[in-house]
Amino acid sequence: MAKEIRAALYLRVSTGDQTVENQRRDLEAAATQRGWTITTTYADEGVSGAKGRDKRPGLDAMLKDATRGRFDVVMAWAVDRMGRSLPDLLATMQELHGAKVDLFLHQQALDTTTPAGRAMFGMMGVFAEFERSMIVARVTAGLERARAEQDAGMVRRDAQGRRKKVIGRPKVGDATEHAIRDHLSAGTGILKVAKTVGVGVSTVQRIKLAMAEAT
Repeated sequence: MAKEIRAALYLRVSTGDQTVENQRRDLEAAATQRGWTITTTYADEGVSGAKGRDKRPGLDAMLKDATRGRFDVVMAWAVDRMGRSLPDLLATMQELHGAKVDLFLHQQALDTTTPAGRAMFGMMGVFAEFERSMIVARVTAGLERARAEQDAGMVRRDAQGRRKKVIGRPKVGDATEHAIRDHLSAGTGILKVAKTVGVGVSTVQRIKLAMAEAT
């Protein structure tokens, strides 16, 4: 005898004047078609998908009950009902996977109870990792370009013409560095040099290290 599949519905609409009933109807029909029994329904009505889990009580309750083994599969109408972004969706799916709960997305025809659905889930993980890598690469390239412009003496400004902050620890002027070196050479301690010259302790430590490496 085939095992009974217990399904939980997760419904969400963004505004108070919308209704979850259309989502409910489509998902109930899909459950009937597959022979699944709907045991629980969770809903977030008038809640934007941009809200985190802490602002979506229905989603939070669903994920907590998933870990308690109260159902076998979660059914949602579309991917944007579950998460605000691919990484966000993957985090939810991975939490469900860790609880041994499958996911069915009606509009995307994603069903992780099937081999094809599990394969698609794996591909989504690959694309999420690719997206994260691309973001890191873009941020790194932007910082390197900004540092190069800064080192070349260019004044960096934002779209409103305001001067941007200096990247990294600002360097002290030549006169200040010479004063620090003189004090250090005379045997003055780091804390006293920092207080006397009016710079941070880390600045004095950096210059002292540079002096040591040069000898």
